[in-house]
Amino acid sequence: MLLTGATGFVGQAVLEKLLSAYPTTRVTVLVRPRGDLTAQMRVDKLLRKPVFKTWRARVGDDAATAAFRDRVTVLAGDLGALPPLPTDLDVVIHSASTVSFDLPIDEAFQANVGGPISLYEALLATGADPHVVHVSTSYVAGLRKGVVEERSLDHDVDRELELTQALVARTEAEAASRRPAVLRKLLADAQSEHRRAGAAAVSEAAEEARQEWVRQELIEAGRTRANTLGWTDVYTFTKALGERVAEDLWVGNGHRLSVVRPTVIESALKHPYPGWIDGFKVADPLIAAYGRGLLPEFPALADTVLDVIPVDFVVNAILAAAAAPSPAGQAQFFQVCSSITNPLPVGRLVRLVREYFKAHPLTDAEGAHVAVPSWSFPHTGAVERALSRRERVVDLADKAVGRLPANDRTRGWISGLYKARRDLRTLRKFTGLYQPYTQTEVIFDDARLRALHAALPAERQDLHGFDVTEIDWRHYLQEVHIPGVPGLMRSQGSGAEAAAPKELERRSDVLAVFDLQRTVAAATLVEQYLWVELAAKPVSHWPGSLANLVALAPRYLQAEMRDRGDFIRTFMRRYAGVKEAELREVVTKKVMPSLRRGLLREALEQVRAHHEAGHRTVLLTGEIDVFVEPLAPLFDVIVAGKMESDPQGRWTGHLAASPLVGEARVAWLRRYAREEGMDLTRSFAYGDSYADRSWLEVVGHPNAVNPDASLYRYAKARRWPVHSWTTTAEGRLSPVLRSIKGARRA
Repeated sequence: MLLTGATGFVGQAVLEKLLSAYPTTRVTVLVRPRGDLTAQMRVDKLLRKPVFKTWRARVGDDAATAAFRDRVTVLAGDLGALPPLPTDLDVVIHSASTVSFDLPIDEAFQANVGGPISLYEALLATGADPHVVHVSTSYVAGLRKGVVEERSLDHDVDRELELTQALVARTEAEAASRRPAVLRKLLADAQSEHRRAGAAAVSEAAEEARQEWVRQELIEAGRTRANTLGWTDVYTFTKALGERVAEDLWVGNGHRLSVVRPTVIESALKHPYPGWIDGFKVADPLIAAYGRGLLPEFPALADTVLDVIPVDFVVNAILAAAAAPSPAGQAQFFQVCSSITNPLPVGRLVRLVREYFKAHPLTDAEGAHVAVPSWSFPHTGAVERALSRRERVVDLADKAVGRLPANDRTRGWISGLYKARRDLRTLRKFTGLYQPYTQTEVIFDDARLRALHAALPAERQDLHGFDVTEIDWRHYLQEVHIPGVPGLMRSQGSGAEAAAPKELERRSDVLAVFDLQRTVAAATLVEQYLWVELAAKPVSHWPGSLANLVALAPRYLQAEMRDRGDFIRTFMRRYAGVKEAELREVVTKKVMPSLRRGLLREALEQVRAHHEAGHRTVLLTGEIDVFVEPLAPLFDVIVAGKMESDPQGRWTGHLAASPLVGEARVAWLRRYAREEGMDLTRSFAYGDSYADRSWLEVVGHPNAVNPDASLYRYAKARRWPVHSWTTTAEGRLSPVLRSIKGARRA
């Protein structure tokens, strides 16, 4: 036997059943290498998967391993690049396909149409005459109502033309994405959102957006083309054409073909054990989202049938069909379904799922039970309008909160809005993908399948049969399937803030890089200026200094929003004419106490922890060196800016070099690590602003400290640790300083 798709959900189950119940069958599996894993290594890993655990427990690990080695031959390759196939095959089970409702059109056609073409052409080249079992889906019936019989599809779509056009679509979309009008819009959006992170972040975001634009164009192309020809989505469309490939190339050349069409395949009822499943399947995302309270309503028809079938029934039907081939030059069709013999209407499914979650509620991030909704089954328009209203509200609230000062309260609001937006995206995606299946009015005849089951010897029907009348849907859903949905019972709490701190590994090749403002020091550059200005001038001049600062505040704010470097350049112009020696004396004698009192105690403790672990601590700041020299005892290295001076030692108001911010820090870090032999993948970085994003991403352990709204959102999305450091050192500074100095000496 040749089996394709052996690493997939159905393929795994077929391979397990062959090994556990058909001891004289030898199987060749077609598996492609993936990354560093060879095809043989991928198959060896299969034996350790849960699908084989019952069989391993029954025969023993050694016997199972020996059976694998003796009876399973690995053929490295894939349907796009097939090696020569064996010439002694009795049966071919073709179960490989891409099961996704929203694939780009070219990817769907390559997998579900191009793949079968390659397979059947390769089989013809062997000169052998195996019976082929082609695994399809009942939903190839498309957009129709009423009963669908078990026979060849009635359509005249030119599969060769559709395949050619689908593969051309990517070239056309790539060309369209490079039109100036498209690129300008993508670039403008990227600049609006990512400008503060630097030019590289903008260009990276713009290119990612272009690639996503291409993908969405191809997804829409697949969906629209499928709809125009009468199918629900690109998956069912390409699977229908894949069936036609099998009929044209295999049956048309005088060979035997059985097409097995399952419906919605879910967890096993009995074999290999009740509830076995491998990953999320079609209904599971809906069940999980419902249990988590994410689906307040859904555009479904209560009286339509969601045709569900356990995976072990599908496997048994495939193997029964394999043992009962059609006559030469003919095809036979079997629909593995439940919609006529044992229907499960959507309304009843929802009631059973709701009963389960009311008895076994999930918990939210705070540990409270999630209340599941009671659907009223509104029409599509009502759900769409409600969804659009909620999306607009979240967008407006997110923009408003993003303009507020960053603190624990606003970050809590941002976190809530982040979750709301994520939930709305989930609802939007599910509504688009699953609506055709929850509103379909098609049901599938299974007369030929029932006859195939009846033809099994009576003593084999219990272990190898597929009589859907024995499925009790309440028992199956509430006691078998839902408890086994992957990840459903994990804690719903998430968020990097809750993660427990890890003990630092002792290493001498690790950097711990800290930003200054709002990361190590509570004060901002403006506040530090005020300390210096007020310390250097008599009290009578203070009102004028404050008034000038307030008057220029809009200019400084615009510069900060534009670019952190522009802000530093603009603000430091205030120091034109100041003598550096006099300023250094003011900072040392009068400003140092204020600066040190404003240091954040949690930051100092983190610096100390890195010192004790042997890490090299670095203060990396865009501020001018004169202002940060008082912090020299805390760090191994301080990297700061420098002002240009005239021959008399007065500052000109201009920087001596471009400010070390954003991407300039990336270049500095990489060069410093290379020259000093430091390992950036093990290093740590701490920053507070979205402008810090580029250099935070350079290290293996980025940390957001008191982050602004943009960095907080980014950190949440990337699951970075988020710290709220708010306690100033004040009188407790001296012991901390002494311990840091002690750690540095050690």
